[in-house]
Amino acid sequence: MNDEAPVRLDVWLDVACLFKTRSQAQTACKGGKVEINGVRAKPQRKIRPGDEIRITLPMGRRRIVVVRELADKHVPKAQARELYEDLTPPPTPEEMELRRLQKMVKAPRRPRGAGAPKKKERRLLRRIKEGLDPGD
Repeated sequence: MNDEAPVRLDVWLDVACLFKTRSQAQTACKGGKVEINGVRAKPQRKIRPGDEIRITLPMGRRRIVVVRELADKHVPKAQARELYEDLTPPPTPEEMELRRLQKMVKAPRRPRGAGAPKKKERRLLRRIKEGLDPGD
């Protein structure tokens, strides 16, 4: 652990296990998904203990963490969780219900090995996409 020298944001996000890889952390930073103390952050930004990091996750969710310690080398996952304090508010009942419904609704998939849709199936799919009654 390195407490005095600042660490790059993308490296710390990877070491703290907030992203699976450093390249994912870089992509999120470049895409404007990461803010430090309310300001969009680039991957090379140096962070210090006490900084508040806000990460925008898929489906509009947000994660808020405060940096407690710095590390630039990988550490065990249990130790990585001690690098930050998670201030993310718990999801509301509406958000939990929305997540449950989104998990249930999945795009229909063709069975593996069924090949391309046949002419009749293509017509049916087109009618469904256009909002027409499939029985027409």
